[in-house]
Amino acid sequence: MLEEQGLEAVPDGLAPDGRPELLVLRALKLGDLLVAVPALRALRRAFPDHRILYAAQGWLRPMMELVGSVDDLLDTHGLDVPIGLAPGRVDVAVNLHGNGAESRGRIEALQPARRIGHSSPGWDGPAWPDGLHERDRWARLLEWHGIPADPLDYRLHRPAQPTSRPGAAVLHVGAAYGSRLWPADRFAAVARELALAGHDVVFTGSARERPRALEVAALAGFGPDSVVAGEYSLAQFAAVIADAAVVVSADTGAAHLASAYARPSVVMFGPAPVAEWGPPPGPHIVLTDESRRLGDTFSSEPDPALLAVTVDDVLEALAGLGARPGTGILAPEPAIRTES
Repeated sequence: MLEEQGLEAVPDGLAPDGRPELLVLRALKLGDLLVAVPALRALRRAFPDHRILYAAQGWLRPMMELVGSVDDLLDTHGLDVPIGLAPGRVDVAVNLHGNGAESRGRIEALQPARRIGHSSPGWDGPAWPDGLHERDRWARLLEWHGIPADPLDYRLHRPAQPTSRPGAAVLHVGAAYGSRLWPADRFAAVARELALAGHDVVFTGSARERPRALEVAALAGFGPDSVVAGEYSLAQFAAVIADAAVVVSADTGAAHLASAYARPSVVMFGPAPVAEWGPPPGPHIVLTDESRRLGDTFSSEPDPALLAVTVDDVLEALAGLGARPGTGILAPEPAIRTES
C-alpha cells in the first residue's frame, strides 16, 4: 500500500502541479456552495498564484467552472472521512464548513502552513457570529484575516451550453428534506396559472425527486415532457435557471441559482432563517411565516412556516414580479418581502 510506504495516494486528477495549494473545506450541497462564492472570489484575488481546491461532494464538480475561482474539486463526502491529501501538502487551509471540532480536526490533520477559520482552541480568528447571513459570515471571516471580501460578489458565469427551454417558468418542486417540501397540489395550482398566463412551465429536480415532479405535473394537467427532473445534468439545470422567466422554489439550490443569475424568483422558506439564507437584493420575493417556524431542517414533515404560504400568496408575488399573459416576467427589481 502507498500509505505503508509513506507515499500519498493521490486523488484522481489532483497530483501536485508545482503551485502552492489552498484548500477550502465546505463539504456540503449546492446552496452552501453558492453562498460561499463571495469568499471564494476573495481567496482567488488574495492568492492568485495558489492552486485552489474546493473540498465538497463530487457531484458539484460542474459548478466549479461557473464559480470561476476554483481550480479543482476534491471529492469529500461530508466530514465522515478524512480529507484525501497528505499532511503538509496544503499551504493554506480555510474552514468554510463551520466551526465545530470535526471540521477543525479534518483541517488540522492536513498540517497546513496557515489556517483560516473562526476563533477556537488553537485557532486565531473572529468569534463565530450567530444570526449573520452566510455570505456576510464568510466575508467577515476573511476580512478578519486580512483578506478583503465583498459579500455581494455572488454572480456566476453563464453556462457554456444554452438551455433548450429559454424563458421557461421553472418550478423546482423537490428538496433534500421533507421540511422544505411545499405541498404538491399547491405547486400544481401555481403551474396551471403560469400556463394560463402563457408561460412554458418546466418542473426541475434531481433523479430522486423525479417521481414528485411527475406527480405535480400530472396534478396540473401537464405531460411528462414538462418534467426535466432527473434528466438534466447539473450544468443543464444551471442553464435553464440562468435563462428562466421566473423561478418558484423552496429554499433550495434552485433559489440560490436564481439569485446568482438575477432571475426573478419566489422563494418559500420553512426551517431556515431568512436572515441567514435569504436572497440578496434583486427581483426576489421571500414568502414565509417565521412566527410558526420550528426550524428542524431534517424533519420529514414540512415546516409550519412553509405550510403557511398559500397558493394565493405565490400568485400575488408572481404578479408583483410582473407576470403578464404571453409576455413573461418583467422583473422590476422589487424589495425582498417576508410574509409574517
